[in-house]
Amino acid sequence: LFLLPSQIQGLLQYLDGPVGYVVRIPLEAIAFIDAGIADRWEQYVALQGVREENQQLRKEIEWLRGQQSQLRESVAATERLTALLQFKEQALPTMVAAQVIGRDATNRYRAIILNKGEGDGIKPDMGVVTPAGVVGRVVKTTGASSVVLLVTDPSNAIAGLIQRTRDEGVVEGTQQGLAQMKYIPLLSTVRDGDRVVTSGLVGDFPRGLVIGTITRIDKQEGALFQSAELMPEVDIGRVEEVLVIQTSYGQSTKAGAGADLPGKPSP
Repeated sequence: LFLLPSQIQGLLQYLDGPVGYVVRIPLEAIAFIDAGIADRWEQYVALQGVREENQQLRKEIEWLRGQQSQLRESVAATERLTALLQFKEQALPTMVAAQVIGRDATNRYRAIILNKGEGDGIKPDMGVVTPAGVVGRVVKTTGASSVVLLVTDPSNAIAGLIQRTRDEGVVEGTQQGLAQMKYIPLLSTVRDGDRVVTSGLVGDFPRGLVIGTITRIDKQEGALFQSAELMPEVDIGRVEEVLVIQTSYGQSTKAGAGADLPGKPSP
C-alpha cells in the first residue's frame, strides 16, 4: 500500500470491507470445524478412559457379587448350625450333628446320605431330625457315612401321636412324596390342620417331635380305622444339616416293619 499510487490505495481501501467480510466467513467456518474436531477428540480420549474405568469397575462388581454370595452362604450355614446346636442343647445331649452329602439318585427309595457313620457312633434304626421336626431313620451305615430313609418313603414307619386328640397311629410315606397316618381310631375327632408328633412309645424318637400336619382325612365305610394324609414339617428337599439321635427310646421300628406294629394302637 505504501508503494502503490494513492488512487490504487483508495480502491483497495474501498474493497477492504467486502473482501474481508467474504474471507472471514470461510475462515470462521474452518475455525469452528477445527474447534469442534478438537473438542470431539478430547471427548473421545476422555470416553476411552471412562470405558476402561467402567470395565475395571464391572470386574470389581462381579468379584464383590461373588464374595457377597459366599458370605450369604456362610451366614446361612452359620444360622442353620446355630439352630442345630441350640436344639441339641435344649432337647437331648446324645445327638450327633451330620451334613447331607448326597441324595438317592434312583426312584427306588427316598433317602439321603450323611457324612457321619459307624466311626461316629451312628447305627441303623437311629432317628434323624432337624429343629423343625423328623427327617427319617438310619437304615445303613459304613465307617464314615450313613443312609437315612426319609419320612416320605413308603417303607418307613414311625409311631405318631395326634397332639390335639391324643390318638396314636403309624406314620408312613406315600408314593406322592408326602406321608400318611394309619390306624387312627374310628371315634377320633381328628380334622384337617391337626399336628402329628412322635409318640415316644416305639422306636428311636423321643416324644413330641413334629412329624407333619394333617391335610386330608380318609374315612372309608366299613373300615376298622381312619387314615389321614400329612404334609411333612421338614422340607426334605432343602435339608443340609441334621441331628442323629443316639439315645434309644424303646423297641426299634425298622424300616418296612409297619406290619409288625400293633394293629390297634392304644388310644
